[in-house]
Amino acid sequence: MKDINVADLKSIEVFHNVPGDQLQWMIDRSVHYELQEGENMGVPEEPMTGTHVIISGRIELYRLQNNTKHTIAEFTSGAVTGILPFSRGKVYIAYAQCRELTQVMTFPKEHLKELIVSHYELTQALVIVMTSRVREFTSLEQQNEKMMALGKLSAGLAHELNNPASAIVRGSASLRKHLQLQPDAFKKLISVKMPPEEIDVVIASMFAALASTERPVLTMMQRSEKEDEIMDWLDDHQVTDSMDMAENFVEFGFDEAKLNELTHHIPASDLSPILTWININLTTERMVTDIQEASKRIADLIGAVKNFTHMDRGGEKEFTDIHTGIRNTLTMLTYKLKKGNVKVTEKFDLTLPPVKAMVGELNQVWTNLIDNAIDALENQPEPELTLITERDKEFVKVTICDNGPGIPEEIKTRIFDPFFTTKSIGKGTGLGLDVVQRIVKQHHGSVTLHSRPGRTEFQVCFPINGQV
Repeated sequence: MKDINVADLKSIEVFHNVPGDQLQWMIDRSVHYELQEGENMGVPEEPMTGTHVIISGRIELYRLQNNTKHTIAEFTSGAVTGILPFSRGKVYIAYAQCRELTQVMTFPKEHLKELIVSHYELTQALVIVMTSRVREFTSLEQQNEKMMALGKLSAGLAHELNNPASAIVRGSASLRKHLQLQPDAFKKLISVKMPPEEIDVVIASMFAALASTERPVLTMMQRSEKEDEIMDWLDDHQVTDSMDMAENFVEFGFDEAKLNELTHHIPASDLSPILTWININLTTERMVTDIQEASKRIADLIGAVKNFTHMDRGGEKEFTDIHTGIRNTLTMLTYKLKKGNVKVTEKFDLTLPPVKAMVGELNQVWTNLIDNAIDALENQPEPELTLITERDKEFVKVTICDNGPGIPEEIKTRIFDPFFTTKSIGKGTGLGLDVVQRIVKQHHGSVTLHSRPGRTEFQVCFPINGQV
């Protein structure tokens, strides 16, 4: 192992302008050692022992997310890491593992106070390292947070899109098959001979059923009983395919009274082909309606995505309805809400005026807070998420409340710290709440926490016009 002198440290850019006597003081009080390849200099949550100067070798900083390794940074010869003056970081936030034989000089944290008091230039050099490191890590973590949030949202969105897409595929296939079976029914239909006025009655009755927007709301037991009644009526009148017809007729409100009315206008011998023709049209209507509803669901989801990401817009503040972003966020998280069986209660003041804000950034706030609340409700009995909007003088206040277990008293003061999270590695959207606080402050607002077992509230308050 190489003996370290002032010239060695002077060759490192960080210490280039630090007086030699200060560097010698640091060398004399430091611990000098080597780490073998594969050996850890630190692991997550382990206390840091001091300021580390990498003399030679290579150390990889990485995290494990969902059992997958994600490299954060790499320290090579000349790098300075560990505890730095005025830094709040006291523990490792990731694994620091040697990738080859590495020589390290560690300045013990016990001497930091003396360093700050007595050695200005050395302290200044290390503070510059700290500020640069914070800036780099903040940028990296923000990007990771966005990518993780995007991954979680896209997974839920894919699930939400899969259901209507599958419904369209099934519906279109069923419709094609259904239409292919019509020639035989049409052949029987054209053999029917009825006066025009009687035909008009039949057509009017069918189109009235198709046009009706109020379908019967029945329990399974009620529906089953009515279907049995219709089937009995159809069998009594020797109508074929009575089972299929009964389901459709009940769905569209064709009861025995309406069927009896039709028998006054249709000869008994022609009743079966005419009712078959009516049933074909009702079935077609149901299939087309199902396809339309599924298509609309996909269109609504795509619209929510566009509004959520604020596509085709700049980064300037603009006036917007605060509820639009919140509801789009709920749409993006629908799958997670359904999976957790979370009841959502909205207490919105819809008289609130539009607020001036960067909409895309505010959506990040709602995503972080709502996603955190859903995670807090995991395995809770009767989980409920309550969203409240109200006006407080010239401010808008948004409260996101869950009835989960609450946040422990000992970590409330750290909840907004950079890199702090209560979740296990790989869970959640990444950063915790410092992103929320940063964005809210950009809007000249504030975010506060009130938590006790059974009720946790995050209140976001910002001015309506986007200014103080």
